[in-house]
Amino acid sequence: MSFIESIKRCFRKYATTGGRAIRSEYWYFVLFLIIGGIIFSILDVIFFPDLYDYGSTPLNWIFSLATLLPYIGVTARRLHDVNRSGWWMLIPLTIIGIIPFLYWTLKKGDEKENSFG
Repeated sequence: MSFIESIKRCFRKYATTGGRAIRSEYWYFVLFLIIGGIIFSILDVIFFPDLYDYGSTPLNWIFSLATLLPYIGVTARRLHDVNRSGWWMLIPLTIIGIIPFLYWTLKKGDEKENSFG
């Protein structure tokens, strides 16, 4: 799956947590989020320098809010691809859970049918 296809699919299925997402779909969307965050942070510095000095980044916040549901959806689908419930996306909140979360998102998905399709 290409970078553009991945982003289109994530926005088409923006609130869909059912089904599965392959590694490239997930990681291209994460790359899109990183690049978008950098670009909108730079635009915030250019257009709102006074607000940026106080830690407020309005354009970056809008971008983050606009991509929150697609990120939740693709993360749940990615975890389904490795036969994990979407609720496991909360495990990084325990800090030590970052390690298994990264492992699951980097792991090749199940070839055969699993509990999630």
